[in-house]
Amino acid sequence: MPQLYPVAGAKIYIGPAVNSVPDDADVIESLFTSVSFTEVKGWQTMGAIGDAATLITESVISSGRDLKAKGTRNAGSMQNNFIILPTDAGQIALIAAEKTDYNYPFKLAFDDAPPAKTSTVTMTIASPGVISWTAHGLAAGTPIKFSTTGALPTGLVAGTTYYVVSPTTDAFSVAATAGGAAINTTGTQSGTHTATTVPVGTIKYFYGIIMTAQENGGGANTARLLQGNVEINSPILTIAPIG
Repeated sequence: MPQLYPVAGAKIYIGPAVNSVPDDADVIESLFTSVSFTEVKGWQTMGAIGDAATLITESVISSGRDLKAKGTRNAGSMQNNFIILPTDAGQIALIAAEKTDYNYPFKLAFDDAPPAKTSTVTMTIASPGVISWTAHGLAAGTPIKFSTTGALPTGLVAGTTYYVVSPTTDAFSVAATAGGAAINTTGTQSGTHTATTVPVGTIKYFYGIIMTAQENGGGANTARLLQGNVEINSPILTIAPIG
């Protein structure tokens, strides 16, 4: 049966201005993961995003038919509305961004994370430490936390988010950051250890310029809205849900 993906629960974030937008092939996740994003709260309407090709049409006299081809691609004009929150840091940043000619990084976080997976695990004291979990099915970069009835090995802290590295069918190591170096474990351990994934929903990244920061009115029984339209100036980079 088809699954619906509600917009409800999604969040939009804006980052600081950038001097230039990378070429399409260079728009990768690592450009955005180090950005200090600010949520623009009060998001009421999400505009459309995604590529559309420009139509090229040439009329050919001899065939009596128009020939068509795809031209350049446009990632869209995202028409957003926000409930006005005068003290919200994100809305303040959006309004300030409209006054500049710069591009800004954006992040969309959707509320479609998969359910968490959990299992008891065993750990080695080694360099690096190895966590055993039979047929875990976790991909590299999956966020994960540990809990215990006793004590974890030195190098791991209960409740801290780590990231899977070097996964095999029944084991993996963890790093402090996604794609980072595997953590060495030392000391002693005790009790029963449990690993639980920290699911993350779909993330979309892109660069854009803020074209409007207008206040929309209406009839007596309508709320004032901040219209923040974003002209998307790069490919849309989609990061699939993990967990």
